[in-house]
Amino acid sequence: MDQNFKPETICVQGGWKPKKGEPRVLPIYQSTTFKYDTSEQMGKLFDLEDTGYFYTRLQNPTNEAVAQKITELEGGVAGMLTSSGQAANFYATFNICGAGDHIVSASAIYGGTFNLFGVTMKKLGIDVTFIDQDASEEEISKAFQPNTKLLFAETISNPSIQVLDIEKFAKIAHSHGVPLIVDNTFATPINCRPFKFGADIVVHSTTKYMDGHATSVGGCIVDSGNFDWMAHKEKYPGLTQPDPSYHGIVYAQKFGKAAYITKATSQLMRDLGSIQSPQNAFLLNIGLETLHLRVQRHCENAKKVAEYLEANEMVAWVSYPDLPKDKYYPLAKKYFPNGSCGVVSFGLKGGREVAIRFMDNLKLAAIVTHVADARTSVLHPASHTHRQLTEEQLIEAGVQPDLIRFSVGIENVEDIIRDIAQALEIARTK
Repeated sequence: MDQNFKPETICVQGGWKPKKGEPRVLPIYQSTTFKYDTSEQMGKLFDLEDTGYFYTRLQNPTNEAVAQKITELEGGVAGMLTSSGQAANFYATFNICGAGDHIVSASAIYGGTFNLFGVTMKKLGIDVTFIDQDASEEEISKAFQPNTKLLFAETISNPSIQVLDIEKFAKIAHSHGVPLIVDNTFATPINCRPFKFGADIVVHSTTKYMDGHATSVGGCIVDSGNFDWMAHKEKYPGLTQPDPSYHGIVYAQKFGKAAYITKATSQLMRDLGSIQSPQNAFLLNIGLETLHLRVQRHCENAKKVAEYLEANEMVAWVSYPDLPKDKYYPLAKKYFPNGSCGVVSFGLKGGREVAIRFMDNLKLAAIVTHVADARTSVLHPASHTHRQLTEEQLIEAGVQPDLIRFSVGIENVEDIIRDIAQALEIARTK
């Protein structure tokens, strides 16, 4: 699509380019396989000598159109859908890591990702060092080792709502000859495009704001095409040396800026198969068409909720970067001038018991594992999404034991605040 189009236009019309007589609306290609006329045509696809569709585990027209839309929104060169945000995080890192390698990651990340890096990937022989993203460049640089392959962080951390200094992290990563991979789920490309600030690869849990309606689990990886793999040839042999499973193809030479995503698709998706179904991709595309409208309302509502909480005597603390008193307000103004996200974290005086009473008495907001969709929801991460972490790990991940994650929906904000008020009153008096 024309690179001059604004995000709002890309949300509605990006990705799918109907030809004469084709559907205006992206169709669901609900087929596992695609027909070819000759054996040679099919053989060229398997050898990566030609482009096309032959098996949905690798490529599907519906999935490709949606991946292209997200790629256009982020300003990247290539993208791929995965079955979940967790699959996207795993593929994004495993695509350039193997046994004996090391990654550096911010500690303030989603609990599932913290566990993926800290437990599961260690079983594959990939070690991790977690760092405080607010530490100095010098302190963070101490975590890097000769075998470090990437630096990972979230633009807005889930659930602590810390804002990443993307330019600082990009500078650190590049000074060590590794790419910066950023999870942009909470900010979305509507509020932040990390490539503009030096990030190299972006991942998303499309389950959240992109889908927007809690209907479909999914993920996406987008490559900026800016990291020069050949300049670090010895560090990334999977991209810069012949792949014996494809007759000696060297991805960085043959596919140029599309090398990273081509390898992730033709190797990892081929062998591990965490695909997003065409049906889910279709639903995701419908969500993307209104992303720019919903994100604006989420942010407007969340700021009013955060302001109400900040002024309430029962509230011990509030974390929301659009509040002028918030620690991350200066960074938020730099990276998210139009608003950050719709998620507010806060704690109540009286600790966990009061928090539980408050949550149990909400009527409009529902206690659910999900976050970042049209409906207001609430969660106590220490008891739910992060309960696999120890007390020490919770603090390291920026999750205080009393933290309440409040995902502000797009309902009328007065109704949301009234619901909070009545639940706080009950929590106070019982």
